[in-house]
Order: sequence, then C-alpha cells, then structure tokens
Amino acid sequence: MEVSRVRALRGPNLWSHHTSVEAIVTCTPEEESIGELPGFESRLRVRFPQIGGLQPFGHYETIPLAHVLELVALHLQAEAGCPVTFSRTTATLETGTYQVVVEYSEEDVGRQALELAQQLIEAARNDTPFDVPAALAQLRATDEDVRLGPSTGSIVQAAVARNIPFRRLTEGSMVMFGWGSRARRIQAAEIDATGAIAESIAQDKELTKKLLDAAGVPVPQGRGVSDPDDAWAAAMEIGLPVVIKPKDGNQGKGVTVNVTTREQLDAGFKAASEFRDDILVERYLPGHDYRLLVVGDKLVAAARREPPQVVGDGERSVRELVEQVNLDPRRGDGHGTSLTKIRFDDIAIGTLDQNGLTPDSVPAIGQRVVLRNNANLSTGGSATDVTDDVHPEVAARAVAAAHMIGLDICGVDLVCDSVLKPIEDQNGGIVEVNAAPGLRMHLAPSFGKPRPIGEAIVDTLFKDGDDGRIPIVAVTGTNGKTTTVRLIAHLLTASGLRTGMTNTDGVYIEGRRIESGDCSGPRSARNVLLHPDVDAAVFETARGGLLREGLAYDKCQVAVVTNIGSGDHLGLNYITTLEDLAVLKRVIVQNVAVGGMAVLNAADPTVAAMAERTRGDVTFFAQDVGNPVMAMHRAQGRRVVFVEEGYLVAAQESFVERIDLKEVPITRGGVVGFQVENVMASVAAAWGVGTSWDAIRLGLKTFVGESDNAPGRFNVFDYKGATVIADYGHNPDAIAALVNAVESMPAKRRSVVISGAGDRRDQDITQQTEILGAAFDDVLLYQDQCQRGRADGEVIALLRAGLSNATRTGHVEEINGEFVAIDRALSRLEDGDLCLILIDQVDEALAHITARVKAAS
Repeated sequence: MEVSRVRALRGPNLWSHHTSVEAIVTCTPEEESIGELPGFESRLRVRFPQIGGLQPFGHYETIPLAHVLELVALHLQAEAGCPVTFSRTTATLETGTYQVVVEYSEEDVGRQALELAQQLIEAARNDTPFDVPAALAQLRATDEDVRLGPSTGSIVQAAVARNIPFRRLTEGSMVMFGWGSRARRIQAAEIDATGAIAESIAQDKELTKKLLDAAGVPVPQGRGVSDPDDAWAAAMEIGLPVVIKPKDGNQGKGVTVNVTTREQLDAGFKAASEFRDDILVERYLPGHDYRLLVVGDKLVAAARREPPQVVGDGERSVRELVEQVNLDPRRGDGHGTSLTKIRFDDIAIGTLDQNGLTPDSVPAIGQRVVLRNNANLSTGGSATDVTDDVHPEVAARAVAAAHMIGLDICGVDLVCDSVLKPIEDQNGGIVEVNAAPGLRMHLAPSFGKPRPIGEAIVDTLFKDGDDGRIPIVAVTGTNGKTTTVRLIAHLLTASGLRTGMTNTDGVYIEGRRIESGDCSGPRSARNVLLHPDVDAAVFETARGGLLREGLAYDKCQVAVVTNIGSGDHLGLNYITTLEDLAVLKRVIVQNVAVGGMAVLNAADPTVAAMAERTRGDVTFFAQDVGNPVMAMHRAQGRRVVFVEEGYLVAAQESFVERIDLKEVPITRGGVVGFQVENVMASVAAAWGVGTSWDAIRLGLKTFVGESDNAPGRFNVFDYKGATVIADYGHNPDAIAALVNAVESMPAKRRSVVISGAGDRRDQDITQQTEILGAAFDDVLLYQDQCQRGRADGEVIALLRAGLSNATRTGHVEEINGEFVAIDRALSRLEDGDLCLILIDQVDEALAHITARVKAAS
C-alpha cells in the first residue's frame, strides 16, 4: 500500500464541511480485499481493538486496505481525545487507487495519525509489535503542543457559538475574529484595543501602585530597591513582614511573601534578581489571595487562590505526597490543562525549611504542608470560585483599577480577609494589576462553578448581533467567472463598499492590484479577508484551489455558478465527468449561509439542480423568461433575473426592476450574449448582497470591458479600420459563445488566432477548432508556453485535426510564438475585417496588442 499526495483541506471542501486530511492510496491487487490477507484482520484487532466493525463501503463487496487506513487514522485520533467523526474512502477510475479522507481537529495531529495508521497496518500485516498506547500518547502530546490553550480556546468557542468566524494567525495564541474591516484580534487574554502604554504600566508594579493610589484604590506601601541592604532598609521603613518581588514580574515568578528576617529577605532578593534587575519591597498584607477578573467595565469573575500544598497522611513523605497530587489528570506541565503540576524547586524546598520540614519529612495525618507562600496557578496552586460573594464596592474598586491602568481585560490581585466586605474595612489592598491575565482559574476552578469568561470577552469585542462578517460573494463555473467577479466587485464599489477581489489575474483591494498571477485559490482569498480596508469580498473560485485546500471561509453570503456546460479540465485530479465537476463546483452553493443567496443559471440543467443543495435562498437567471425552471421559480414568488424586449429584468412577486441593456456597455447593446449572462449573474449577486438599484445602475453604466478593466474578456480594439477582439476563451463552450457574439458583428473577412492548453483532453482541444472552422475564413494556429506536458507540435496537430472538415476556413497557418502569431494576424488585416485573438499570456499579450494599436493610430 502506497500513500501519496497528502493534502490538508483547511476549509469546506469536496467531501464535507470538516477540515480533513486527504491522501491518494494505491493498493496492490491482493490489498483490494483484506480477505486476501490471511489473519490480517485478527492481528489488527489484537493490536487496535478500538477500530470497531469493518464493513464493505459503497457498493463494493470487499474491504480494501485503503478503507482500513481511513478507519484506523480516524479512530486513533478519537482515542487520543480529538473530536473527529468523519472519514471516507472513494475509489477512483484507476484500479487499486483510492482517495482517503479523514477529518482532523488539528492539522499536525491529522497528518501524524495517517502516518501512525500506516505503521499500525504494516505491523498487523507483518505480525510485528506496535505500541498503540505510545502512539496515542504521541498524538495527545502533539495535540497539546499545537492546539489552543484553555484560555484562548474558551474565547474561540464563545465566538463560534455566536457565528463569528475565527482564524489562528500564529502557532501561539494570536487569533483573528471576523473578516476584513470588521475583524478583531486577540493575543491570549489581551485584545487589540489594549494600548501598549497600558500594558507597560501594568508591568511596572511601582507605577501601577502610584496610579491606583491616586485613584483612591487601596494599595500596600512600598518602594523600589537597589540591593539587599537597601531592601532591608525599605523593610525597616515599611515594617515587617514584607513582600519582595521583581518590579515587572508575572505569574508569581521570583515573589517571596511574609518575609520576617534578614536571611529570608536576602534569599528573596536573590530569587527576584533571577528574573529582573529592578526589585520592589512592599508591606505584606495578611489575608487571602484573590484574583478579580475585569472585562470591559464589569467584574466577571473572582477566585480565591491557595498556594500549592499537600495534606499529610502519616505515611508518605512530602515528596511522595506531591507526586501523588501531580497524578491528577487536571494537572499538566504547561498551561494546556486546568491546573499545573506542583514544582519541587529551590523555592519549595526553602518554604519547607522555613517550616522545619524537608522533602523527605512525613507530615502527620491532616497536617497541611505549604510548598510556596504565593498562591499562583502556574506554580501548582489551586483556586476556588467566589464570584457570587464579591461585595459591590470591592467590584467597583477592581473596575476602577483596570480603568486607571487602561486595560480592557485585567486581572486584579487583591489581598484581604474576605471579599464579602469593602477592602478599606479590613486593611486589605490591591497588590498587582495584570495585563493578559490567566483565565484557567475562572474557566475550571478547583472548587466552585466555572464562569463564562470567553463569552464576556467576545461580548466586549463584538456588540450584540454583530458577527464580524463582511459580505462574501463566491463565483465559480466553467466560463465567465472572471468577468462576473470583476463586475460584481464594481457594483459593490459603486454602492460605497471598499471591495476586495481575487481572480485569475490577481488580488485587488479597492481596484488596486496588490498581487498578480492566478489568484483564484484559497490562499489569496484568505489574504483579502485579512485586509483591514475591505468591507466586502468577491472571490473567483477555481477548481484547483478547491481541490488543494477547500474554501478559505466557512460560509459565504452569495454563491454564483455561471455555467457548467460541457465542462473544462476534465480528466485531471480524478474529476473525470460532468457529474464530478458539478459536485466540486457546488461546494460554494452548499456553503451559502442561512439567509444567503445562491445565484444559479437556470438554462444550464446541471447548475439549476444545485438549488436543492443550498441552505440559503435561490435566484435563478436566464435570458429566456419562459424557461420552465424560471417560470416555476417566479410563480413561487422567488427571485429571477431575465431579458425581455432589450431590458434586463429583476423580479420577485410584485417587485420588478428593468434596466435597458443599451445602458450596459459590456453587452454592446445586448448583442453579446455571454456578456448578457455575466451581467445577469452579477446583478443577481449584487441584489443578494443588498446593493441599492441606483448603485447597480451606476455600476453597470460605468463598467466597460476594456483591457484595463476586464483584461482578456472580450476586449475590443480598432486597428486600421478593422475590429480586433482579444479574449481568454480556452474551452469549447467559451469558443462557441465567442463565435455567437462575433457573428452579430459585421465583417468582410474573419480571422482567428488560437492555441490550446496542453492539459486539456485531446477531444477538447480538437473541438475548439471544429467550432472555429465553421465561422472563420482564416485560422492562425500558434504554439507557445501552453504545452503543459505535451510534446512539441502535439497541440498544433490536434488543432489542425479539428479543421479537417472545416466548412468555411480556407487559410491555415502554423506559427511558433504567441506574439509572432498576433503580429502576423494584424499584418493581414484590412479595413472592415474582424480578428479574434485567443490569448494565453493575458497581460503581456494585451500590452502587445495595445502597443500595436497605438502605433497604427
């Protein structure tokens, strides 16, 4: 069994809405059925009994090894604790070759599970050992390394519950919520609105206390110190006991509390110096350690923190008791679990020494042994939720502290006897204010109920009803995609929206191209959604990107399918039939949001059938209003766009909007049929987004199909009295549409310049010239950069074969070089002629033609 071409489908895709790993798996003849592998299934079950039942899939009567790989990879992830449920194996037309798809929650884990599944299967085949527990531990470790921690994860889960899209920007905790101009970002428990100055203030504990004191918030007396002698002097000024800590520390690192002797102070100074040079000494406040969490202008959670400790049983040593506590599955080494393991370091040993104990001491039954004086979860402490106990004045002081520093999310550390009464009544004080506070103690306290912290933070980022989404219009089809994308973007821009656009020419933001080349895939779409100046996005969605990665978003507001026709690129990447192509193209239709709109070509039966697959509504378009699909749809009171007596008509129930096609330059007065279809699709899409009809009319009037506006899409030039048309048509349907368009244009003699893309099927290449041979007098065939794996001269031979029975063509030339062919065609033109040039290198060819036209004028 050979596993190849492993891809990560990072968005909704051909197979499902789930993120998945896809692999091509090739089986030998004996591996086509595990029944032909004696003893394999029983050996597999001995090693991995969790695999469950093995049944033939689809309409097959046997179980190929590829299907076993799928199930093992899925169940390994499930057993490792990953929330995955979807997998699939599909046979291709190649005997023994399958497409295996397995859902993942984390890409690295999904890829690793596929590799481990292959190793497990090989072990079962060869009857060699395989350590399943070790494999599961490996998957869990990878999952913990790469997945979001519980704090950031809680915010993401709250966003998802509100239908807010998210994207992880780094391997750490930086996450973007929403899209484009409506996006917000967080880094752990810090939001993008938090200023750098506020964060700097929070790190400077001395400045923090000064500001809080100015705001009337109780704080302990203290000052910065330069050396142990100065620290002791400060302690004498303040009065023992004191606390010594780094001036800008965090997570309780280097903090020593309840210092009562010079020896303890010297040790504390040394511990603090290991983290920072600036040291602070302040009065020790007796009482409990509380963490108050402020989000926005509200106190949303409070917890009483306890230092790491164990309780003696009269038998085990302190070290053994710590080891026993650390076996709690809630405790881990980092921040990926709700609690942290207790550390046995110098500070713990020093704390024991202060109490006359060593790690090997055996505490009496019930004796409480504290291993640190500060109560911080990152050092192994625990937390008890006390949110419901907080006195209103205590909450007000916490909010005032956060606002004084300027923090949107703030962890306020309070020391006092109880939060049930005001701080001033018990000589308590706020000892620290923390930016990016840990949330674990509130999400999963050791005791008490968890608090909805993620929801509170998301509510701060987005007002009620705001999902952070901008309108996304996805466009796919066989022909007309790029023109339709450009026109939709133009209409949205006319309505005042700053529009981002991707197509086969590049990435555009507000009409300015920021990246060139074929940008019709998900990577380019994701970049547009990152851009802060984008209020709406229009994406050309080509088959290649869909197959490689899936969609760049979870849902779109409008999906447009221009046509399928006889298809294109058939035979590539296991898309071999029109049905296969339709299933792929309809992915955007299946991922229209509830309340969104699918815009479908009613004149194309394959496209019209997609209406059953959308969660949104449907707008049908077709030139013929009498089309049965259109008539039924309109009778149901739903949206239709059609052509009637030279007008484009948009109708729904009693609403009717009519636009004279003479006012739509791209259609040349309604004569160019395929452009009329592109306009209908674009108008329906803009209508679906909610664009005003005034903006739609203005956009249609100002969109001219020139080379700088819609390059390679029926660009018309006047060359010495002849009409020259440049177009990127590259499949039989496009050629037929172009022929239909130019036949309505007068000409004395018609010529065409054409090549063929080598990655098309032979019949597709030949069919193009079969169509042209009946419509053009002269045909110039050229060979250039579009061979794509074909042998020299092979494409031209196929094109010439298509002209063998031409009914009109009388002159044929074969030319090497696209620009040479263009120059040759232009040199043969006379006044009143028409020449259609089917370009391959769009930008370069248009620049070449434009230069020739200018030189001749």
